[in-house]
Amino acid sequence: MTSGEDRSEATTDPAPTPDEAPAAAETSVQTETTDTTTEDEQATAPTSEKAAGWWARQLQRVSFAGAIIALIDLWFSMTPSLLPRGPLFQGIVGGASAAVGYLLGVFIMWLARFLISRDRPWPSAARLAWLILAAVGLIGTVIMLALFMRWQNELRDLMGVEHLDWTAYPIIAVIAPIVFLLLMALGRLFAFGVRSAVRLLNRFAPPRISAAVGAGLVIVLTFFILNGVVAKYSMQWLNASFAAANEETKPDNAPPTSSLRSGGPGSLVTWESLGREGRVFVSRGPDVGALTLFNGAPATEPIRVYAGLKSADSIRETAELAADELVRTGGLERQVVAVGSSTGSGWVNKATVDSLEYMYNGDTAIVSMQYSFLPSWLSFLVDKERARQAGRALFEAVSERVRSVPEADRPKLVVFGESLGSFAGESAFGTIPTVAARTDGALFSGPTFNNTLWNDTTYDRDQGSPQRLPIYDDGAQVRFIADENDLSRPDAPWDSTRIVYLQHASDPITWWSPRLILNEPDWLREPRGSDVLSATRWIRFVTFLQVSADMAVSTSVPDGHGHDYLSAIPYSWAAILQPPGWTEAKTQALLPRLTRD
Repeated sequence: MTSGEDRSEATTDPAPTPDEAPAAAETSVQTETTDTTTEDEQATAPTSEKAAGWWARQLQRVSFAGAIIALIDLWFSMTPSLLPRGPLFQGIVGGASAAVGYLLGVFIMWLARFLISRDRPWPSAARLAWLILAAVGLIGTVIMLALFMRWQNELRDLMGVEHLDWTAYPIIAVIAPIVFLLLMALGRLFAFGVRSAVRLLNRFAPPRISAAVGAGLVIVLTFFILNGVVAKYSMQWLNASFAAANEETKPDNAPPTSSLRSGGPGSLVTWESLGREGRVFVSRGPDVGALTLFNGAPATEPIRVYAGLKSADSIRETAELAADELVRTGGLERQVVAVGSSTGSGWVNKATVDSLEYMYNGDTAIVSMQYSFLPSWLSFLVDKERARQAGRALFEAVSERVRSVPEADRPKLVVFGESLGSFAGESAFGTIPTVAARTDGALFSGPTFNNTLWNDTTYDRDQGSPQRLPIYDDGAQVRFIADENDLSRPDAPWDSTRIVYLQHASDPITWWSPRLILNEPDWLREPRGSDVLSATRWIRFVTFLQVSADMAVSTSVPDGHGHDYLSAIPYSWAAILQPPGWTEAKTQALLPRLTRD
């Protein structure tokens, strides 16, 4: 991000040779004035003068234009985003935004100098200019921190979250400079590599060709190091760490004693092979007593089938094994068979499963599988293809078994998934009509920006409907909702096979995208959602960093906001399946019994 030092020269000096300053001039916009003080004079100078001279030399190495844009980006980083941010994440966003701003300022100055073929950097900014910038920066930062506090309080009140304590602001003031300096150090290391490559190439090629080729070589080398060495060993470490976590069993989970649960008597898969989340899945849920009490009628014991990553050698084999488990337990004789795509680690939202079992008084069979050790956000970055393959393989395997049943006796077949599970769940279908043709309903919660079907449907939404809550084909088959009140939107007929996308306007998992770096999304051009502040604005680079930070705390907010989905789930299932005898009063009575985990 920064560069080496160039000596100021008199205008009568000859132009530099290819072996001299042009290499640094092509990779830097920073300058240093000639230091006429001799070594003896420096040695005998007072300590205060030495310190002042050291700070002056350091200041001369900083780009004034870069500092201006870094300061502006720091201020922008305090503007509101989708979710409340704590001091740690605000400090990270602020420091990263300032670093990006500094890089942008340096690049602009370098580009301007390159376009006018100026070999020497412009003179350093005067000390007065730096003092003015420091004063403006201090005053502006205090003002922006005050606005940040006000915006955070408004957002926290909107979501029912406690206000930040006063200690948050000193923490931000410490974290942001640390992050900025760390990123600047990495930038200096990168710039040093570029300068070294350019100086070497100057012996064989013209300066500008050397600059372009040298920068390209360092970029490619950095990419290969990060992708080949850092990524490789990081992934090995992460896989080992999460594989160890996958072996853990939560204290309140024990092997099933029922043959209707995977890992129980007669199961085709072992308890140990289910993984941590698989063991949670088959160990919990309402029993016959709870279902009978709630519905006032004798209940059937629900079937829960699961295959872990260690249950078979490949994704396809795991899916086939889960489908065979469904047949073994008698799942094809139930009223409803639900295919649930899990997140990366195998997690399934318990509210989604429990709701179905209460609505059908246990006459259900739920099947899911694991395809990764990694948590959802990490799987999304590095294991996305496995999620796609798993979602497709599981649905096809189960669908094949269901179709083998005579049509008059077939159970209803529904699909569901949350977050990366929604990405996996919709991967078996190319269009909304295909989902409607091959299932009896679908519920996808918290879709990711990379969900192909969700993206296509949102893009082709009816004119005038917003991106955050689109209407597609007048709501004939699919509805997009933020809460249960949106299920009746639009006021138009809804086919018998119904699909619901449940998404919050404040969910960063849904709205994050690399396009945020340079492109303003429709959801920030259009009227905001009910839990997004009107003061939220799109800012190049900064909004991308803000939403990226929001992703890390996306589930740390109450239900109905961010990536926390619960209360709208039973309402959605009731609208999708319209269970016989089910009423809205029963949905309201069910809500206190539901949890995500």
